[in-house]
Formats: sequence, C-alpha cells, structure tokens
Amino acid sequence: MNDPGASSPPLMAQPIAPATASPRIRRIQRAALILLVVGGVINYVDRATLAIGLPLIRSDLHFSMAESGFLLSAFLWAYAFAQLPAGALVDRIGARGMLSGGLGLWSLAQVLGGFVGNFWQFIVVRVLLGVGESPQFPTCARVVSDWFHRRERGFATGVWNCSSSLGTAIAAPLLTFLMLQLGWRWMFATMGLVGLAIAAVAFWLHRNPDQVDLTSEERAYLADDQTETKPVTWQDWKDLFRFPTTWGMILGFFGTVYVLWIYNAWLPQYLATEWHLSIARTGWVAAIPYVFGVGGSLIGGRVCDALVRRGFSPLMSRKWPIVVTLLGTALFTVLAAYAPTSTIAVCCISISLFLLNCNSSAAWAMASVAATKSCTASIGSIQNFGGYLGGASAPIVTGLIVQATGSFKAALVVGGLVGTTAAIAHFILVQKPVVPGEGRVRSEA
Repeated sequence: MNDPGASSPPLMAQPIAPATASPRIRRIQRAALILLVVGGVINYVDRATLAIGLPLIRSDLHFSMAESGFLLSAFLWAYAFAQLPAGALVDRIGARGMLSGGLGLWSLAQVLGGFVGNFWQFIVVRVLLGVGESPQFPTCARVVSDWFHRRERGFATGVWNCSSSLGTAIAAPLLTFLMLQLGWRWMFATMGLVGLAIAAVAFWLHRNPDQVDLTSEERAYLADDQTETKPVTWQDWKDLFRFPTTWGMILGFFGTVYVLWIYNAWLPQYLATEWHLSIARTGWVAAIPYVFGVGGSLIGGRVCDALVRRGFSPLMSRKWPIVVTLLGTALFTVLAAYAPTSTIAVCCISISLFLLNCNSSAAWAMASVAATKSCTASIGSIQNFGGYLGGASAPIVTGLIVQATGSFKAALVVGGLVGTTAAIAHFILVQKPVVPGEGRVRSEA
C-alpha cells in the first residue's frame, strides 16, 4: 500500500494540472513567438556579419589572424557582461521595452559597422552590438514565462530558440550575397536598417500581461502555480548566486556556447583554410549545419515537454537532455577534428549543431522553471552570462591555436574537452530549483 505521507522520487514530480488558454491568449502567444523568432533571426544574422565578411575585411583593413580572433570576441565579452544587468532590467521593467530597445540599439551598431576605418573603431562597434543584443534571449525567456503555462514552455522555448540556428543558416548565403553584390560595408548597413524597422514593429505590437485587460480565467492560466508577481529586487538577484543549481547552469552553458562559437566565429574560415572552399561555396556549405540546428531547437523543446508529461519534474526534464546533448556534442566535435574529408567533417559538425541546439532549447526552458517567476529573465541572463564567457573565449583560443599550429584540429579537440567538463559540472550541481530570499532550495515534491 502506498504511504500518503511518503515523498516523491527525486527525479519525478506530481502531474501538473491541465490548463487551457483562451483564443485571445493563443493569438497573443502566436504573435509573440513570431516576433521573437524574427528578432532572433536578425540577432544572429547581425552577429554573423563579421564572421562572414572576415576574409574581405582582413584583406581590406589588414588584420592578422590573432587580431581577427580578438575582434570576433569583442562582441562576445560585451554581450556576456551586459547579460547581468539586462536580465534584471527585463524582470524589472518588462519585456516590451527591452525587446524593442535592444533591437534598436544593436541595429544602430550594425549601421555604424559600415563606416569603420580601423581595428579600434571596429572594436567599439562590436561592443555596442553586444550591449544591444544582451536583452534579447532573457526577454524571450520572460515572454514565454509571461504568456505560456509551464507545461507548454518547453516547445515555445524551442520555437524561439530555433531562431539562433535559422538566423545563422540564413546568414551565410544572405550575407555572402550582400557582400559580393554591395561590399562588406553595405552588408552591415543594410542589415542595420532592416533591424531598426523591426524594432519599431515590435514596440507597436507586443504587450506585457499587465498592459492587457485579461479575464479572471486568463489570469488564472497565466498565473500557473506561482503566485508571486512582485518585481525582482537587488537582494533577490544576489540570492540567485547562492545556489548550486545556478552555478551548474552557468558552467553547463559555458561549454555549450564555447563549442557553438567555435563554429559561429570560425566555420567559414575553417572551410576556406582547412578544405580550400571558395568564398561563394563557403557561404552555402556553412549554412548546412545550421539547418540541422533548427531541427535540434524544436526537438529539444518537445523532449522537455514530453518528459514533464511522463512524470519528470520540470527541472529534471531539462537537466537530462542538457547533459546527454553536451556529451554528444563533445564526441562529434572531436570526430570532426579527425574527419578525412570535408563531407564527413560537415556531417559531424551538423550533428554537433543539432545537439547543441537541443541543448540550448533545454537550457533556456530551464530558465523558466529553475527559479520563481519574477526571476525568470534574471536567472536566464545569469546562465547566458556563463555561456558567453565561454563564447567570448572560444574565438580567441581558437585563433591563437590555429595561428600556432596552422590547423583547426587541436582547437576542435579543446572544444570537445570543454563540452565534456561542462556536462559533468551540470550533472553534479543542478539538483533542485531556486527560491531567492528563502536561503534554501525548494523541494519539488
């Protein structure tokens, strides 16, 4: 006979009661996801402009390989450190202003990128780009937390998260075409002008829940099982760093984004130097792995929701996909290093990016359940801060290794080791959700 007072198994949670959104909420959800995907695509196209244009930029402005690595990482360092205030600002003032404001700022930086004349001017523009892009993904996490029931957040997160791979897949052929037709300077300026237009549309269309006259039933659906809705405080934000789960998220995402930015920053150059592909062909071949990444994002979110329905706690339904996909990514990144042909190398990289994007969807879905609702963007941005410390390191480390060895092989092996270490850290540290202010970890029983 079951003991009614017995605790639940540590990996499992009691089933979440079903909830149904009204037709109006469904319309808001669809419109929000479309905006998030479009914004995310522009986000990743814009951050790829330097990587795509690098061969011509290096020739025009005479940058060395090491200087190129530092230039690629300038955006990433700014993006990483800007995460910390960005997430708290999203939780404090709402998603609407940060979504459109961030898009407007980074699009302005893109326009300015078409007018740079030397290394340091380029550094300043890339830093501005990083600051402008920093609210985008924490805002996406907050929008999903604001407008979706927690049992539906995995797939919704996978949808907006696929914009990272979709944007990068589009970036390679689109930016190569613009660069060859207009030159690299107008490639930057054109994308910036498009972004400014989308920023205006986002501000016009999107609303925070407190800006919509919701019915009591709609409020009940959105409230889910979390009753506190107060704005995040400075003490709440500091408390997030007291918990092992937060550090596990930071270290796990460090490995994810480190490997991701080996590919994001260097894939076109890798194909050109390691396999001697032309610029025109590189643009199309470099897009192939990111098409697989789109599928990975969608499947990763589905897996999280499916595990919740099978009885896993919301946190554990994210943890296990993260650990497994990180280990798989590490394996295929090392296999890519020793691939005997360009075809096999691209296949291994495609599998790596599929798994990386499964991982990224699960990691961002974790942000919506790892802490109380008022801290969704804050803990998501802290996780992303850790990720982009890894992302900022990857271009520099890879550039230095390639300059020293003349090959990308050792750099890819290092990426595999980083991914493995991150998976182990995530497995050990991520155990229970965080409740800021209580000085303890909340039980999911």
